[in-house]
Amino acid sequence: MLPDAIACWGGEARLNPWLTQVQGRSPLLAVLLAFTETALIPGISAAGKTPRDRRYTAHADAEFLYNGPTPHPQYPLPPLQAGASPVLITRACVEQLTTPLILIDAGLVQPLPVPAIRFASQPARCLSTGQALPIAVAEQLFQQGQAQGAAIAAQYPDRWLVLGECVVGGTSTALALLLALGVEAAGCVSSSHPTCNHTQKLAIVQQGLAAISDRTQRSPLELAAAIADPMLIAAAGLAMAASQTMPVLLAGGTQMLAAYALMAAIARTGVAWQSDRIAVGTTRWVMADRSAQVAELGPAIAAQLGSEPLLLSTQLDFSRSRHAQLRVYEQGFVKEGVAAGGMAIAASLTCGATVETLQAWVDDLGDRAIAASGIASAATD
Repeated sequence: MLPDAIACWGGEARLNPWLTQVQGRSPLLAVLLAFTETALIPGISAAGKTPRDRRYTAHADAEFLYNGPTPHPQYPLPPLQAGASPVLITRACVEQLTTPLILIDAGLVQPLPVPAIRFASQPARCLSTGQALPIAVAEQLFQQGQAQGAAIAAQYPDRWLVLGECVVGGTSTALALLLALGVEAAGCVSSSHPTCNHTQKLAIVQQGLAAISDRTQRSPLELAAAIADPMLIAAAGLAMAASQTMPVLLAGGTQMLAAYALMAAIARTGVAWQSDRIAVGTTRWVMADRSAQVAELGPAIAAQLGSEPLLLSTQLDFSRSRHAQLRVYEQGFVKEGVAAGGMAIAASLTCGATVETLQAWVDDLGDRAIAASGIASAATD
């Protein structure tokens, strides 16, 4: 039985078995951070007002997630069109649950300012090139993800994994990957904008897909190298390996549904995974986005790749928040990022946190952030 603070949007047949596996366990959080030059396209993302902001959004989010509010962060959370970073939600839940945190640099422009595992990788070129990453880098990323997933499962045998992401421009690369894998995803993906910029995204994606020769002959990993981002590839390897022995919640909306689709496609080539141990968890704001149809992505993945993900969302609501930067979530700004939805779900499953409790945690952290340095916000696409 799901707590009232969580809703199920698809893959219901997997719900009770997955809940049984996480029952009695505490979560741990791993966040994959990466960069794609797709983020530099004007208007593609609201996760930072300027290209420079968007280059370092992941650094700001990681620093806040690791340290909490501090007076003089190396990377202050940059300004948004509106709203506060979803990292406030994640950090509040991590604090309350004393959740172990693992940060993984899967391909950033600069090293993170806080302790992190750094994969041998690189930022991705714009997806429109059809040459986002060299295939050798993609293969290494997948293998590093597999190794890290196995290591996490071995180190934390009694926990379950919340796997988050931070990639500005990531819903565009996710759309590209879904379409490349044959999933009918046009018009379905969400974004950090109040109204999704579907036309812009699709035009860029079509340019990238057109640049891939012999697309139908490419392997899933080759397609991901051509038009995706480092996070998607690393997440697939990490979650597939971890799922061998522990439950996994892919914490994100469109991006983690794309990661699930990549796993399903790779599994068809003979790579092992335990799909019944993997769920996707996001926020109510993503699922309520009237300019998207995120709930349709699960059935579309199943139709093409034969595996429908269990899709959950936190029902967290900021309409009564005392912070204006949080209340704008109810207008469609920001919506999700940095495992915000997944950690809110984890809090409700682990300690019964209600919607009101979750809001109070985030409001209190907002007070502390204002006292330290003010909330100048970041978000992930």
